[in-house]
Amino acid sequence: MPTHNQIDLIEFPAADGAALAAARTFYEDAFGWSFTGYGEYYDTADSGVVAGINGVAGDEHHQKMPLTVIYVTDLEAARAAVEASGGAIVHEIYGFPGGRRFHFADPAGNELAVWSEAAP
Repeated sequence: MPTHNQIDLIEFPAADGAALAAARTFYEDAFGWSFTGYGEYYDTADSGVVAGINGVAGDEHHQKMPLTVIYVTDLEAARAAVEASGGAIVHEIYGFPGGRRFHFADPAGNELAVWSEAAP
């Protein structure tokens, strides 16, 4: 179970499904990681590594750099706290494999994401 208000995932970008497959093979071969696939465009490491590969290049939320993802138990409260603390919302709350998330930029311009499980 993820821990509230802690970094939960670092997501590596991939240009498309083929690049995702190549990245998955690389991490499997180079570091012995294993992955759970969530369709053609998203994998998460399931060997104790907090890493995922996002291969949805055409998706408006796609990153070109690794993305740090923070887990919270209340997504709406976290969004409000980010704004109240001076962060800028880059992508509003949207669904993704396993839950919902939003992206924000911190005052230094670093983009991060915050996620929570899908609402019951």
